[in-house]
Amino acid sequence: MTEKPTIFALSSGRGRAAVAVVRVSGPRAGQVIETMAPPLPRKRMAVLRKLRHPTTRSIIDEALVFWSAAPKSETGEDVAELQVHGGPGVVRAVLDALATLPGCRMAEPGEFTRRAFDNGRLDLAQVEGLADLIEAETDAQRQQALVQMSGANSTLYEGWRTKLLNAAALVEAAIDFTDEADVSSDAVSLSRRVIEELHDEVRRHADDGRRGELVRDGFRVALLGPPNAGKSSLLNALARRDAAIVSDEPGTTRDVVEVRLDLGGYPVIVADTAGIREAGTSLEGEGIRRSLLTAREADLVLWLIDASQPAADLPPEISARPLRMIKVVNKVDIASAPMAREYDLAVSAKTGEGVGALVERLTVAVAERTGGSTGTVDPVISSARHRALIDECLGNLNAFLAGDARETELRAEDLRRAASALGRITGRIDAEDVLDQVFGRFCIGK
Repeated sequence: MTEKPTIFALSSGRGRAAVAVVRVSGPRAGQVIETMAPPLPRKRMAVLRKLRHPTTRSIIDEALVFWSAAPKSETGEDVAELQVHGGPGVVRAVLDALATLPGCRMAEPGEFTRRAFDNGRLDLAQVEGLADLIEAETDAQRQQALVQMSGANSTLYEGWRTKLLNAAALVEAAIDFTDEADVSSDAVSLSRRVIEELHDEVRRHADDGRRGELVRDGFRVALLGPPNAGKSSLLNALARRDAAIVSDEPGTTRDVVEVRLDLGGYPVIVADTAGIREAGTSLEGEGIRRSLLTAREADLVLWLIDASQPAADLPPEISARPLRMIKVVNKVDIASAPMAREYDLAVSAKTGEGVGALVERLTVAVAERTGGSTGTVDPVISSARHRALIDECLGNLNAFLAGDARETELRAEDLRRAASALGRITGRIDAEDVLDQVFGRFCIGK
């Protein structure tokens, strides 16, 4: 059999730094240390060594060397870690030296984590949690990813899968004992009670208002209103930078401009849109169409009103839909008199008056949709892939409960399909293209 390649890569960030970490994994990881920084240290003990080139024996750097033997390592293989000085020249010299060793090659994106998955150190749901943790920008995203990476989601889904397999075994037992009506009937009845309870549990888990996906992908807020209501100015005030062009000329904003905010630990995406009015040109009309589309896809709409102008009516495309909305009056700093119109908040994007209150209102709205706390430890559905498989599982449970109990072969197939859907979440049953998509999110050193 051909020996599996030993892989290596820079696992810390690129660029100049105090320390850089180069990781090596595979059957020749120990030989790497014995060749470049002998002798092999004791397992899981860091030692300071001079790092030498395998061929010239010239000193490359003084490094902290760490050794971990299979299977008790991050990848489940022999792993060596070289902590060197973080200058680009040092890192390049170390990687070039490793490339000269037989059986060693540069790792591909996500290959270290793929090997951890292949060796049973992580399941697929934990891998996705790790990817989300690396990409986390806010505290809520970090905490949610940690829960998934810890295996909480996997434990929940594998528990459900075990119940499904047990129930399926009962139904299949009923098939084997069709000539004994009482035994067959008892087995089917017992499996049905198990599935009824499990169905309610899975349904409650799925009926969560997409709070996990909102934390992972971001809570979307659309800024809507007539031209010159101050939408771009308010976006800049929320972002605390000039993210959008501001002009007194109506129709300046033609395309959707988005900024990402961290509000109370929650990721929020605010979109500035074109002013809503009767379009004067085809280009402006396309901008208004995109504005309305953004509003329909948003989790919350901020309808902005100009305090110095007559009240603008909501467009029928918006007023006819049950959208979550906050009505905000802008430019209160130049309003000549109190406004006799319905609104939720009054602000001045120019002076900053009321912007803090608006931020608080947005934070509360996001918290309500995502569970009310950034410190949740409950497993939630955090990706479209997981939700699709949970829905598939739920559909098969519905088919089992709605189907004719006398058709035991079909009911057993319903349960097998439901169990298969849950198994694909953790990677017990999955297609290669799904694995490639998951691991392709990682950088080379991970």
